[in-house]
Amino acid sequence: MHFFTRVASWSFGLLLLAFSLFVTLETLSRKIFNHSFQGADELGGYILAICGSLAFSVAVVERGHIRIDFLYDRMPPRVQAALNILATLSLFAFGIFFLRYCFSVIKDTLDYGSTAATPWATPLIYPQAIWYAALAIFFIVTALRTASAFRQLISGDLDGLNHDFGPKGVSEELNDELTDLRSR
Repeated sequence: MHFFTRVASWSFGLLLLAFSLFVTLETLSRKIFNHSFQGADELGGYILAICGSLAFSVAVVERGHIRIDFLYDRMPPRVQAALNILATLSLFAFGIFFLRYCFSVIKDTLDYGSTAATPWATPLIYPQAIWYAALAIFFIVTALRTASAFRQLISGDLDGLNHDFGPKGVSEELNDELTDLRSR
C-alpha cells in the first residue's frame, strides 16, 4: 500500500506543479503580450477534483484522516477497537456514497453530452471519468481496509487492529517524519 501512496502523492504533486507552471505562463502571457490562453480556472478545477479524490485514498492508507483522539488513549482496547471499526465502516460507507451519487453525475453527463461552459468547451465526460476513477480507487481502498479490520477483529488481534486503524500518536508521527527525512 505504501507504493500506492507514493505513486498517488507523486502524481498529484506533479499535476499541481504542472498546473502552477501553466498559471505562471498564463499570467506572463496576459501581462506581457496581452494574450490569454484561457481555461486556467477550468483546468484547475479538474486537477483539484482529481487530486482531492486521490488524497482521500492516501489519507486512509496513511491513517492521516482527522480523528478527535483526546479520550481515545484513555479507553480500554475493546472500546478503541470498536471505535476503529466504526471509523473504518464510516469511510467505507462514504466510498459507497461517492460511487452511487457520482455515477449519477457521469450518467447525466453522458445522456446530455455535457460540455464545459468555457472557451475550451471540454466534453465533461473526460475529466469526470478520471475523477470517478479516483473515487473508485477510494472505494476499493476503503473496502480492502474494512476487510482487513474485520479480519483482525475476528482473529482477536485487538492490538494489531488498534495500531493499524487507530489514530497516529505523536511519537509515531515523529518517527514517520524522521524515517522520511533519513530516506531523502
